[in-house]
Amino acid sequence: MANLKEIRGRITSISSTMQITRAMKMVSAAKLKKAQDAIVMLRPYSEKLQELIQNVNSSSDPDQISVYAQKRQVKRVLFIAVTSNRGLAGAFNSSIVKELNIQFQNNAQYEIEVLPIGKKVYDAVRKNRSVYANGSSVYDNLNFDAVAHITEGVMTSFREGKFDEVYVIYNKFVNAATQEVTTEKLLPISMPENTEPQVETDYIFEPNRAEILDNLIPKSIKTQVFKAILDSVASEHGARMTAMHKATDNAQALKNDLVIFYNKARQAAITNEILEIVSGAEALKNS
Repeated sequence: MANLKEIRGRITSISSTMQITRAMKMVSAAKLKKAQDAIVMLRPYSEKLQELIQNVNSSSDPDQISVYAQKRQVKRVLFIAVTSNRGLAGAFNSSIVKELNIQFQNNAQYEIEVLPIGKKVYDAVRKNRSVYANGSSVYDNLNFDAVAHITEGVMTSFREGKFDEVYVIYNKFVNAATQEVTTEKLLPISMPENTEPQVETDYIFEPNRAEILDNLIPKSIKTQVFKAILDSVASEHGARMTAMHKATDNAQALKNDLVIFYNKARQAAITNEILEIVSGAEALKNS
C-alpha cells in the first residue's frame, strides 16, 4: 500500500492546482464580459458596412469595379490564422491549426503563405510553412489602429498582385461554451449575384460612387479583420473558462478519490499497529 506521506503530498499538490485553475476561471470569466460586449457591438456595424458596399458596388459600372472586388486566376493564396498567445484553453488553438492544415491540403495546387496572429499558430507553422509576417504583437496593445496597420499591408500585397485570394481563419464566438471555427474570404470582396430583375432606382451619390467605395471598402476590410480578432479574443476567454472549470472538477474528483484512498490506508495502518500491540501483550502473558 502507498506510503501515507506520499498520498498527503499528492493531495496537497492537487489542492494547489485547484486553486490555480479556479483563479484562472474567474479571471477569464471577468475578461469574457468585456470581450463579449466588444464583439456584440462591432458585429452590426461590420455587417451593415458590408451590406452597404455590396449595394453600392452592385449598381456600379462593371468596368469601374473596385480593385478589391476583382476576381483573378488563383495562383497565390494568403491565410490569416488567428489564435491566442497563451494556451490552457482546451482545443481553442489546436482547432485553428487543424483547420489551417485542412486548407493547405485543399489548396495544395496554389502557392500558400500564412499570416499568423497569435504565438500558438506562429509556433505551429514557422518551421514548415511560408510565413508572410508575424502578427502576434497585435495583442500587446489590441486596438483598431494596430489591426488596421497589419491589414493595410495585406491589402497592398493584394493590389500589387502578390496574392489572388485572402482568407481569415478564426474562432467565432457563440457563447462561453461554444466556439465555431470559421473560414471567411477577405479578398476579393464578395459581390451579390443578382438572379432576379432589379427595379431601377435613381440614387444621388455625394461626392460620387467611386469615391464612396474607395473610402468604404478599405474600412470594411479592416473592420472584418478586427471583428475576427475580437471574436477570437472572446472565444479564447470562453474556452479557457470552460477548460479551467472542467480541470477544477476533474481535480476535485481526483482529490476525493485520494482522500478516500488515504483514509483506507491510514485505517489499515492503525489496524496493523493495534494487532501488533495485542499480539505483543498476548506473548508477554504466555511467557
